[in-house]
Amino acid sequence: MANLETEILDDVIARSRRKMLALGGAALAGLVLGSPKVAEAASYSDSDILNFALNLEFLEANFYYLCAFGCTIDKPNAQAISAGAPSAGIPITGSVGTAGTVSGGAKVSFSTIQAASYANETAIEEGKHVLFLQSALGSSAVAQPAINLGSSWQTLGQAALGSAGTGFSPYVNDDTFLIGAYVFEDVGVTAYHGAAALLTSSSNLTAAAGILAVEAYHAGLIRTTINAVDSTGSLGLISDTNSISSLRATLAGQVAPSPASAYDTAPDDFGLATFSVALAGASSVMASRIVDADATNVIAFSRTTSQVLNIVTGGASYNASTKALTSPATGVFFPSGLNAGPNGFK
Repeated sequence: MANLETEILDDVIARSRRKMLALGGAALAGLVLGSPKVAEAASYSDSDILNFALNLEFLEANFYYLCAFGCTIDKPNAQAISAGAPSAGIPITGSVGTAGTVSGGAKVSFSTIQAASYANETAIEEGKHVLFLQSALGSSAVAQPAINLGSSWQTLGQAALGSAGTGFSPYVNDDTFLIGAYVFEDVGVTAYHGAAALLTSSSNLTAAAGILAVEAYHAGLIRTTINAVDSTGSLGLISDTNSISSLRATLAGQVAPSPASAYDTAPDDFGLATFSVALAGASSVMASRIVDADATNVIAFSRTTSQVLNIVTGGASYNASTKALTSPATGVFFPSGLNAGPNGFK
């Protein structure tokens, strides 16, 4: 059941989306993709850019639907419907590409209201993002690509955590779900920030700021909850976030932090690095940061579309100097790549 905070959040999302529709496809494209390079966006049509976003929304929506409701977005589900999902499910077909299936995934047996409520609300919101983009694209919308939400997690876990992550699955319990959500949320924030350089009017920037704020709420909530669950670091969740952030920074062509807990040694990503805080009448204690931003100006990091693609696929050829993909991105969450629009994209 929605409370006052979630109702306000839903209203922010709805009003921001309406404003983006009024601004037109080019503005929405910039907000969704978050590329700080105008030249990069110029190589795509509006339809291409919106479809890029739709591919990524298919990924996130299916992940949260599986965790919260135990089904993919196209399947009618009583729990999802009661939470606000369409009764017939969400369409996954489109005029471009063949609708792919989702492999892996399972409903999480949540033990805390915090994790369960986050999963439910975010699942509905991500599903509505898919519907919104499909409506904006009309007959140009691509079909859902093949999505791997099973073995992809073991691939990512081993890459980030070494042998300890070989059997990682976000569907085991609250803690593993939080780590899975952590993988996605910070990437979304950095992508929205990347849109800023594409915006040419104050109204566009206002809409982008509203969407970025909502995404940052999600990311901050995940980080805060992980810190609360593993406040001493004894469970290993905080160290896991550092390892995941190091991997994301590497895939984005940046320098990974060394050591992993160091403060702001990574150019565009860090986990819940601990640091010392002095309390009145007590010795210093250790705390964890919840904001993914540079230390100088405390501004969220940004990523290009190529950087985002390399993170979610993990296997594309990437030129760190130009921050661009040099071959089609396939692998990890998108085993066959994304379903592309008229001009195609990497």
